[in-house]
Amino acid sequence: MEEIELYLDDARDTMEKAIKHLNIELTKIRAGKANAGMLDGIQVEYYGMLSPLNTIAAINTPDARTISIKPFEKKMIGEIEKSIRNSNLGLAPNNDGEVIRLSIPMLTEERRRDLVKRVKQEVEVAKVNVRNIRKDTNDGIRKLTKEGVSEDAVKVGEERVQKLTDAFIARIDETFVAKEKDILSV
Repeated sequence: MEEIELYLDDARDTMEKAIKHLNIELTKIRAGKANAGMLDGIQVEYYGMLSPLNTIAAINTPDARTISIKPFEKKMIGEIEKSIRNSNLGLAPNNDGEVIRLSIPMLTEERRRDLVKRVKQEVEVAKVNVRNIRKDTNDGIRKLTKEGVSEDAVKVGEERVQKLTDAFIARIDETFVAKEKDILSV
């Protein structure tokens, strides 16, 4: 029975990581409000190496429609602007020589629907990941019968894995509803 508990704990930890990954991906999908997390995926060439934007500049959101980026070194402004333009965020950087400002435009209804579709795709990926974890965990639990664990204990273990999976799928659905509401609210 202890072996089954180990499989369940491992499944729970891995499912938590799937939800954490989903939340990280969802912060990159903007809902019309300025959020420093929108820039998390941007890499800037810094002394010949690609570096995350947040390691070479201070990023702030002075208001709901603006992100300000102040490079630690002024000469990096051009590289930062280039990286932002080349990202697929659709933002146009403005700079005054010291600070880059990004204006977050209001979202059109069509753009909001597109964003909800992207959120649905990320949610589906998370659900598939959780289901794959369930499958792997059940496979591992079934192998325990060869090590002398009773079939009844294996059945109970599989039922607990299913309950765990259902709970995580419900959390993913709640996350989707919240993000959809955030995107569709004007």
